[in-house]
Amino acid sequence: MNHHEKQSSVPPEVILYTDGACRGNPGPGGWGVVMNYGKAQRTMYGGESLTTNNRMELMAVIQGLSVLKRPCRVKVFSDSKYVLQGITEWLPKWKRSGWRTTSKKSVANVDLWQQLDSFVQQHEMQWKWVKGHSGNEGNEFADALANKGIDELY
Repeated sequence: MNHHEKQSSVPPEVILYTDGACRGNPGPGGWGVVMNYGKAQRTMYGGESLTTNNRMELMAVIQGLSVLKRPCRVKVFSDSKYVLQGITEWLPKWKRSGWRTTSKKSVANVDLWQQLDSFVQQHEMQWKWVKGHSGNEGNEFADALANKGIDELY
């Protein structure tokens, strides 16, 4: 490779606001994503007829990351301590222990954690907690999308 072919570009920065919602836990659930890239914004949402809030919180992040076509610097804003603690604290331990908890039980939602882990490894990730229903515009929009995902099940 000569010096003209070198890629000096910094990976693009993407900001994801993600949220999950459930009516009953378990019950019908939805997920929502607000993705900001430069001046562009993309929204996504979906729902499942029988699920849990934690699964929908995870699904929102997975869906957001799944559409990225190349490595990015990704900042995820979530109001889910489950997702944030899971990804930053628990996941490395789970992987070392063969996806078992400290009490040797199978990790809950292991299918989604493994999907999330495979996406996360492709990007430079930053994880930020945002208090839910506190007026954060991105979080409120993601919450509305998650609820739309539930509404459209009926």
